[in-house]
Amino acid sequence: MAIQEFDQNTVFNNPDLPSGALSSKQFNTIVELLGEGELEGSATASKAGITDKTSTAYFNAFKKDIFLNGTQVLQEAASNTAPQDSDFNFKDVGFDFRVGTANQTFIEGISNIETETVIGTTVTTSTPVTHTVSSSDINAVRVTLRFPSMQKFEDDGDINGVEVNLLIKTIENDGTTTTVINDTVKGRSTNAYFRDYIVKLKSTTSYPVAIRVERVTADSSDTKLVNAFQFNQATNIIFEQNAYANTAHVALRFNAEQFPRIPKRVYRIRGRKIKIPHNATVDLQTGAISYAGTFNGTFKTDKEWTTDPAWILYDLLTDTRAGCGIAESNLDKFTFKSVSEYCGASVDAGNGDGSTEPRFSCNINITQQQEAYTLINSLCSVMRVMPFYSAGGIAISQDAPKDPSYIFTNANVTEEGFLYAGSSLKTRHTVINVSYFDMVTQEVDVETVEADSATQTKYGIVTKNIKAFATTSRNQARRLGRWFLYNEQNSGETCTFTTTAAAGVLVRCGDVIEISDRLKAGVRRGGLLKSVTSTTVVVLDDSTNTDIPSLGDSPTISIILPDGSLEEKTISGISGTTITVSSAFSTAPNEHAPYILETSNLQTTTWRVVSVKENENKTFSITALSHNTAKYAFVEDGTALPTRTVNTLTTILGKPEGLQVSEKIVEINNKAVSKLILDWQTQSNATKYEVQYRYENGDFKKIETLSSDAEIFNTDAGEYEIRVFSFNGLGQPSREPATLIFNAVGKTAPPSDITNLTYEPISDNEIRLRWDAVADADVRAGGRIHIRHSPKTDGSGTFQDATDLVFGLSGASTEKNVPLLEGEYILKAQDDGDRFSTGETSIVIDLPEAQPKLLVQARREDQDSPPFQGSKTNIGFDSGTNSISLAGVGLFDNSTDIDSETSIDDIGGVASSGTYLFNETLDLGAVFTLNLRKLIQTDSVYSSDLIDSVTDVDARQDFDGTASVDTNAEVFVQFSQDGSNYNNFQKFANGEFKGRTFKFKTVLKTNDTNQDIRVSQLGYFAEFKQRTEVGSKTSSGNTQVTYDHTFFTGTSALLGANSNLPSIAITAFDMQSGDFYEITNQTGDGFQIHFKNSSNASVARNFNFAAVGFGKG
Repeated sequence: MAIQEFDQNTVFNNPDLPSGALSSKQFNTIVELLGEGELEGSATASKAGITDKTSTAYFNAFKKDIFLNGTQVLQEAASNTAPQDSDFNFKDVGFDFRVGTANQTFIEGISNIETETVIGTTVTTSTPVTHTVSSSDINAVRVTLRFPSMQKFEDDGDINGVEVNLLIKTIENDGTTTTVINDTVKGRSTNAYFRDYIVKLKSTTSYPVAIRVERVTADSSDTKLVNAFQFNQATNIIFEQNAYANTAHVALRFNAEQFPRIPKRVYRIRGRKIKIPHNATVDLQTGAISYAGTFNGTFKTDKEWTTDPAWILYDLLTDTRAGCGIAESNLDKFTFKSVSEYCGASVDAGNGDGSTEPRFSCNINITQQQEAYTLINSLCSVMRVMPFYSAGGIAISQDAPKDPSYIFTNANVTEEGFLYAGSSLKTRHTVINVSYFDMVTQEVDVETVEADSATQTKYGIVTKNIKAFATTSRNQARRLGRWFLYNEQNSGETCTFTTTAAAGVLVRCGDVIEISDRLKAGVRRGGLLKSVTSTTVVVLDDSTNTDIPSLGDSPTISIILPDGSLEEKTISGISGTTITVSSAFSTAPNEHAPYILETSNLQTTTWRVVSVKENENKTFSITALSHNTAKYAFVEDGTALPTRTVNTLTTILGKPEGLQVSEKIVEINNKAVSKLILDWQTQSNATKYEVQYRYENGDFKKIETLSSDAEIFNTDAGEYEIRVFSFNGLGQPSREPATLIFNAVGKTAPPSDITNLTYEPISDNEIRLRWDAVADADVRAGGRIHIRHSPKTDGSGTFQDATDLVFGLSGASTEKNVPLLEGEYILKAQDDGDRFSTGETSIVIDLPEAQPKLLVQARREDQDSPPFQGSKTNIGFDSGTNSISLAGVGLFDNSTDIDSETSIDDIGGVASSGTYLFNETLDLGAVFTLNLRKLIQTDSVYSSDLIDSVTDVDARQDFDGTASVDTNAEVFVQFSQDGSNYNNFQKFANGEFKGRTFKFKTVLKTNDTNQDIRVSQLGYFAEFKQRTEVGSKTSSGNTQVTYDHTFFTGTSALLGANSNLPSIAITAFDMQSGDFYEITNQTGDGFQIHFKNSSNASVARNFNFAAVGFGKG
């Protein structure tokens, strides 16, 4: 068959030409490659079942599959056998094609070599014109006729067109004559008009052959009728004879008048024929394959076209010309057949009319060379297939519904267990734009698939653009978009683990496995069989840790059998760890076979294996992707995903048990903080707990914790209502909380007592007190330790009647150096809220006279008559108690209701401080170092114990009227070297001071004007230490010895003048018989010694002396 020739008697309605004018035509011929290998050909003809590719019906059907500038040559609704002229969108379009067989012939009409011969002879009825072709290589002759003019002049002046009938004949060497052209040229032309005719010579032509042009219409003898024509030129044509074996191609010829430019061409064809199974049938409408009977591994003799992506992939892998050339023996045909069945299954076409389409179809035009790996993966993506290398060949695994083939628990993996990893939230898209090729518009279209509103709210609008490879169905593109959405939202988790060789050799990529992970499930529901009794009775391992369900939960058990298969049976009996199933296993399981227990409220997790790697230590590393068997229906028709309970962590939990609350004060950033400590029993399946609490019926506040305890900081005294909820793995709370009402003390409780008080001497005048650190944080941070002293040595002293010995110490201190005094040292702790410990800790020191001392004066202001005669400032004397105390600051005249006053002395409250100056000055007569010890006995009291007299109830610490601790009295001394110039007063308790004259005072203080301090004993003890002074002298007679430091010997006011002279001891040397000495003029500064012999004459002698007395001047 050759490219079709067309009638050239076309009249154009060109306003620039006269009516009915003829116009010369030119044609373009294009040869285009359609594909490698044999193709099916016309899609329309294939759907219509037209198998004769040389028939007119086939060629007409094919014209419906040719689109020029997007428009069909022949309209879709036209008849294939007898189309009307009006059915053609384009006329004068000719074509021929070859489907790509190995023995196909070349398309005629495609010139390669042309030789022109100018003739220029007019053809008349009596004189035909002939062109002779001698060479048998000539395939055709183009006859070009020239009409100088074609018109008829009418008598009325009109000019009309004319008709000329002509014949073109071939006269072969053997005499055979054939009319190949019988044409009538119609129309009008005022200028020369040319017309070409192709005369094709058959292969059986007998050469030489004459090409003769004859005129049938009578010659014109009328000058008004112009219709003569010439045989202008003959062109000998040798056709291109390349058949392009195994290459499908098409030759297309169209009128250059209709297409001034080469139009865009699109051919709708059915592509490459491939091998399909012997029992397969191709649906002519969809290209899908269906099967009848059992596949025996052989293929049909003749190849067929199909859209089945499984066998297209098989052809790509095995074809030696355009494919990978893999031996078919290295491919599992039966796996490809199973994949093909899933691909060809009918699913809803998504048109809303109930129509269906194959699940996966492959329609792709591969126009350029690609990497094999890339192209294989692209084809696999059409049908959700994963290719992998296995056992020396290429294997494929399709993500299609299948039953689990193996089970894994913590018992048949290594100690590392199961490692889980999730995808990043940034990779989770919520809008998928899927581009595909639309066969109707012949353009790339986009189908948009969006996640539900809840997912978009969670992750936002995150868009992903993907290309649907080889996809021409809108609904297939939509299913692909749903698949991507599902996997990104639900299959982003991977699980990696290492197992034994026994399990690893049975698992393949694409297999679905079940995992029972005790950490993820919350309980142990799988392990290895301890023993096997029969095909219906097995014994489980680890009875202690295995969570064996009750029969009421309808449990099942899955076990790996000796042949590596997995069987599941319903449990009908449970006795300890002995399990009886309702029906027998096909084979008795092996001892130590893996097993899993399941119930409707606790199922396994399912995974699809994506990687299996053998390790050097005979173990296998497996990586799997989370899998849900319900996803297929969800993707194809939107069926809701069922809920699968894979752990007990998602069960609604009961309320926490054993809720307890304790209170404690702790130190945080050097500040004491009161807190409540909540504790309850741990729930094994709880992922977190929520504590709700409120203070004194206020608003509830929340605390979330992962452990079974919580702390509430900065608590106050009062009622706390506490509720605790348990949360499961889905973040769902228990239906009811554990509740408790707790009355907190806060920081209002007094601190604990000081413990383990001890002392150690440092010197004659000082000791070091030690005690244990106070446990209370509000003492250690911000509190104080108070040390007071009472002169009582019988242990009856109290903190209330003692006075501060030193300023309050830091609450964190555990020792202090203090003056050594006879009496009782009393300690109390005070917290940062000024609350004192309820108990007192004390030690009593009764000093022995370790060394003689000279008591110069024991001064007692309280024993004067009358007592306390010294100067008083804000101090009053109470003769009833024989004590001084702080004076009231109010005036009698200021009282508006004298009957309401509870204490006349303390109208308006007492002064915050007062000073009493001792009545006498101590004068030693000279400057000496003096030991002073204070004497003070106090008693703190409330000025009134009536509640109505308390002006600030919140400030009062005790309402029993027995403990008043916010008062203090201190004794001060000042001294002078000359009796006139004194230093400042300084506080003392026990110490040495150097001076001649000494003045004393006491200062009374209170921090609460309702509390007063009474001083009933007040004074001091002035003492000199005993000391010894020694020396060596030589006496030449009467000799004066002067001490280095003067001894105190008394004054007229103190003990009497010279009442305490030092005692002197003399040790003489070189004394002769009858020698003696005399001591005279003894004072505190020295003495005279006179050595004499028996004749009472002065003699010189060496001697040592030792003077023992008191005081150091």
